[in-house]
Amino acid sequence: MYVLVKNTIPRGLGINSVGHAVLSAYLKFKEHPDTVDWLENSFRKVTCLVSPEQFEEAKKTEDHVVITECDYYDKEVAIAFRPRVEWPESFKKLKLFG
Repeated sequence: MYVLVKNTIPRGLGINSVGHAVLSAYLKFKEHPDTVDWLENSFRKVTCLVSPEQFEEAKKTEDHVVITECDYYDKEVAIAFRPRVEWPESFKKLKLFG
């Protein structure tokens, strides 16, 4: 599962948003075969910091949930994607959250 966090938000808010994003994506896609396999065999997550432009581009990838935070003026802060076998090449080049 990839989780992308905007690099324009405070770090602490980003960390909380990752938790919200992972749970939201799991609940939305828990019946999908790739999610079932992920839960049983991997549970791997990749969390990345992205620019607002990268965030908008990533929203074009299917099967995701966007997280807004009321503590941040209800702005979009993170996005999580349904687990899958193959990821867009652009995801593999994103900067890890660290």
